[in-house]
Amino acid sequence: QVQLEESGGGVVQPGGSLKLSCAASGSIFTVKAMGWYRRVAGNSRELVAVTVKGGSTRYSPSAQGRFTLSRDSLIRTIDLQMNNLKPEDTGVYYCNAEIIPRGANLESSEFWGQGTQVTVSL
Repeated sequence: QVQLEESGGGVVQPGGSLKLSCAASGSIFTVKAMGWYRRVAGNSRELVAVTVKGGSTRYSPSAQGRFTLSRDSLIRTIDLQMNNLKPEDTGVYYCNAEIIPRGANLESSEFWGQGTQVTVSL
């Protein structure tokens, strides 16, 4: 079994900072990619930032310049440092990973965390 455990989130004033963390555990052969998505204002889930096994990281336009995604070498843990938060960043943030479990014949599967609430408000 593979699990994604999220931590962080909470309530912060506009201009403040929060850090989200996600850790992958279980029977993992390799992590191909891991990142954060969010659902804000009743919209569909949207990409915030993602890092891939090759080392590159991609950000959404709204996250670029304000958020920083860091990772360990095997992408077992990622951190999303969110600075200069705005009210429109309010929403539920989900960790997502594409993982090849051990014994899966090199076939990858997509996994999601349970979600963590981020609220930016005065």
